[in-house]
Amino acid sequence: DHRTMAAPRQLWSPPPDFAEQTAMHRFLTGHGFDDYESAWRWSVEDVGRFWQAVADWFDVRWERTPDAPLRSRAMPGAEWFPGGRLSYAEHVFRDRDPGATAIHHASETRAPGAWTWGELERATARIRAGLVARGVGEGDRVCAYLPNIPETVAAFLATASLGAIWSSAAPEFGARSVIDRFEQIEPKVLLAVDGYVYGGKRFDRSAQVEEIHAAVGGDLVRLGYLDGGGWEDDFLGPEDAPLTFRATAFDHPLWILFSSGTTGLPKAIVHGQGGILLEHLKQLSLHADARPGDRMMWFTTTGWMMWNYLVGALLAGAEIVLYDGSPAGETLWDLAEEVGVTIFGTSPAWIDVQRKAGARPRAGRDLAIRAVGSTGSPLSPEGFEWVYEQLGPDIWLFSVSGGTDVCTAFVGGVPTLPVHAGEIQARALGCKVEARGGELVIEEPMPSMPVGFWSDPDGSAYRAAYFDVFPGIWHHGDFVEITDRGSLVISGRSDATINRGGVRMG
Repeated sequence: DHRTMAAPRQLWSPPPDFAEQTAMHRFLTGHGFDDYESAWRWSVEDVGRFWQAVADWFDVRWERTPDAPLRSRAMPGAEWFPGGRLSYAEHVFRDRDPGATAIHHASETRAPGAWTWGELERATARIRAGLVARGVGEGDRVCAYLPNIPETVAAFLATASLGAIWSSAAPEFGARSVIDRFEQIEPKVLLAVDGYVYGGKRFDRSAQVEEIHAAVGGDLVRLGYLDGGGWEDDFLGPEDAPLTFRATAFDHPLWILFSSGTTGLPKAIVHGQGGILLEHLKQLSLHADARPGDRMMWFTTTGWMMWNYLVGALLAGAEIVLYDGSPAGETLWDLAEEVGVTIFGTSPAWIDVQRKAGARPRAGRDLAIRAVGSTGSPLSPEGFEWVYEQLGPDIWLFSVSGGTDVCTAFVGGVPTLPVHAGEIQARALGCKVEARGGELVIEEPMPSMPVGFWSDPDGSAYRAAYFDVFPGIWHHGDFVEITDRGSLVISGRSDATINRGGVRMG
């Protein structure tokens, strides 16, 4: 199902010195490959060995070494790294310089600033102690109605360090849609913000918080963000609280993400600690080329999987840039200059708005951006052209596509390949993406495929969601064309998300 398509205009090709500095180049040559295509083929034909190679390359720390990388290749039901035990959060903090910057943050609600690794570790340890005091242990759910700020990252890492399960929703979500999510998973603790500022307007969320708490239960812990008060009294543990990491089984839940819930309740998608750790090490280091010294920003809220993906850049040793507020006008370009953003992530919709508004990001600004990432929907050829016109010919623009379901991109950026207008560069390593009748399918398992859906003990809802169209093959619901050059064009959703009585209607 591959098309011979005339190549659209080539907008960029990696200069040799650029390509050679990438982790992708080192990984490929380190495994004996001089071209991406043959490495990709190996990664999907020998999936178990490939993912073992990823674990070895990034020196994954096992508390207990697994018996094998992959016991069964069945989909659904692949058994990854059986017997292995590890901690996602431990890998985030591993070998960090306490004095180096980990997080930059800016918002409409409070003054911009930065946290060092030492500050992030201290905040994480104190929140962890607060959660333990409220009875949180392995397997308990901690739900967060919090914005994209450093405290939220620390609360997530504290939750993960305990082997507890994280889930977050953005404060602009109405009470009903938060209840539809969190009620399903019965939190032990609910962390909630008092309000925020967006587009210059103040939004008090205390009434919504009361309504959510009354419906979902658990201990309510407030964070004074609008009033500047910080965590409520007596929540945080002592300044010198230790940060330790509880290792869990490879497929022990790390977080629960929710589908948009266009039909019925949002699906509660459970991802495992180990699967996300391996996928995000691979994805952020190799495909997004995030590395120490980088400052990576992706405009997102805590209600979208791109927040979880952005946090994954910490695994690569990059600094992350959090922004909470309206992206209108040239705000994000100003922030990119101020912080020195090197990897600038956004959506096609935002690029389109900028293009139509005649934005000129480089006018009067000294930008350090070397790469631009785009996801959320297909980026048009005009969008590609605009980025190169405005940011210059040396930018690497990577358009990516994936989903909440796998919390990653299965097609996207490869810093050692050229960029053509309107095309996604390639299929990601370890992702056997093919086109069947124009439909995007995944023919081999990936470690970050869901462990399952919450409260779906027999797995029937999970199977119906992805495996009812092509038995044993993941059906994603996107239309895709794969060119004979290995690049891809995604033209949108194939399922149109109308689901009457379980029957998909395009």
